[in-house]
Amino acid sequence: MKIPGFITVRSSSSRLPSKCFLPFGDNSNVLEHIIKRAEHYNIEPIICTSTDQSDDLIEKLARNHKVKFFRGSLNNKLKRWADCAKYFNFKAFHSVDADDPFFDGNEIKRSFEMLLTHNLDVVSPTKESSQGGASVGYSLKTSIITKCLEGLSEDTDTEMMWYYLDKIKNIRKKTLPSISEFNLKLRLTLDYKEDYWILETVRRLVGNLASRDEINKLFQKNPDLHKINWFRNSEWKKAQLDKKI
Repeated sequence: MKIPGFITVRSSSSRLPSKCFLPFGDNSNVLEHIIKRAEHYNIEPIICTSTDQSDDLIEKLARNHKVKFFRGSLNNKLKRWADCAKYFNFKAFHSVDADDPFFDGNEIKRSFEMLLTHNLDVVSPTKESSQGGASVGYSLKTSIITKCLEGLSEDTDTEMMWYYLDKIKNIRKKTLPSISEFNLKLRLTLDYKEDYWILETVRRLVGNLASRDEINKLFQKNPDLHKINWFRNSEWKKAQLDKKI
């Protein structure tokens, strides 16, 4: 069974506009790379975007690559996920953020297996991933997303979806344990121009389909590489917390 990977993406971005269309090697842009990387790991790519006119090009890209897509709420990401899951009849899925071009397909598989094997509602990313490593998203049951939406208006901004998950009582949630032997300062998510610089550097040095071990070893051998964008991490974390409020 292929894991349904909901590639969560919109064109609108205040810090780095249309970042999903930035060039990313092999005559591809970031979003096309995400699709190819998902397929490389045998994860079914499903584009999950909004009905806003600004995302028409995302639908066109999905059609050109013959991948499934769904268009839903612009601001209410949880509702977009829930509606997408219902449309395709998925009882569980994994969130693949289009901001995270070097996600680890093996960690996604481990996360999804943990969700099903332990009958959980949510498997959260590893600590390293949540701190900017951007290696794995959330494995989620559709039923818990539906529960999160109870009492929320359709236009609620749920970008910081973990805030709403944490409000559910008796939720069956675990964090994916890290099994990496590396202890690195690593920021591989795409929000600022410096993030794009480092991601492009990584891509050119180890390739679009490099494993996370290969990427970790690159940073281990080049201990100053992280300085390109690491200073953005505190600003990024604060922006997340501010948006939650």
